[in-house]
Amino acid sequence: MSLSWQLRNAGDRLVGAPEGRVDETTWEAFSGHLIAAVRDAAQAGLPLIVDLSRLEYMSSRGLRALTIGRREAGEAVKITLAAPNARMREILAISRYDKLFTIADSVGS
Repeated sequence: MSLSWQLRNAGDRLVGAPEGRVDETTWEAFSGHLIAAVRDAAQAGLPLIVDLSRLEYMSSRGLRALTIGRREAGEAVKITLAAPNARMREILAISRYDKLFTIADSVGS
């Protein structure tokens, strides 16, 4: 399964939207896209929303990529994880990533 990534400017924020699976074969690409989006958001002075609605699965390597992105963002960029499916929401809760990131029910909230 492959992973795609789209980044769009939604006026008052940047929205990065991965689609597919983040696993052992795709986590490095996901990490690269996320870091680039964090840097774009920092340059534009905008928060970053990561739209998880089309992400089917994320392995521990994907969580590691989120950690790297969070570290890159520092205090400069607020990252919100939006619209995770039930499985992703459970993964985020079990790994306590819901303490590291704001989790929103939708991209618009």
